[in-house]
Amino acid sequence: MQLWRKDRDTAPETREVAQQDEELLDAYSHAVIGVVEAVSPSVVHVRVRGMRQGQGAQGSGSGTILSPDGLVLTNNHVVEGATAIELALPDGRHVAARLLGRDPDTDIAVLRAETTDRLPAGRLGNSKKVRPGQVAVAIGNPFGFESTVTAGIVSAVGRSLRAQNGRLIGDVIQTDAALNPGNSGGPLV
Repeated sequence: MQLWRKDRDTAPETREVAQQDEELLDAYSHAVIGVVEAVSPSVVHVRVRGMRQGQGAQGSGSGTILSPDGLVLTNNHVVEGATAIELALPDGRHVAARLLGRDPDTDIAVLRAETTDRLPAGRLGNSKKVRPGQVAVAIGNPFGFESTVTAGIVSAVGRSLRAQNGRLIGDVIQTDAALNPGNSGGPLV
């Protein structure tokens, strides 16, 4: 095995391989950038005030606008115990939201943004088409900052895990995309 040194002339084959590698990495970057540009306008920061363990508490996370009329998907643990919910939209506006429904066992909650404005909505994908090895991009809006992005791959599909009450949750997608604090509730694309 011969190591390549920067001060050596490289063979045309080595330059060609390096060029192909650069093009692949650039294509990967453009794919992630495209996802972020398409999805980030629908990612919101979710702020909550409420009661947890008998005390006043504040919390936050992320969510995804699913319809232009203001349906927002987030995690149940983000809004659990909330008495007031506020959404910070990517354009800087703040709107109140109310809890429409939640499922603690699957850690899902649905909110309604209390606005008559049309909002930029993302769309749900078909999880049955997800395959191990695909690129996975996690997007969040933690602490009201502009969206954060991490990327990885889908590690496995069809995983099962137990909820806190013992209920078996199936068809879980496992990824190695890192989740930043405050990303809970944001989309995995």
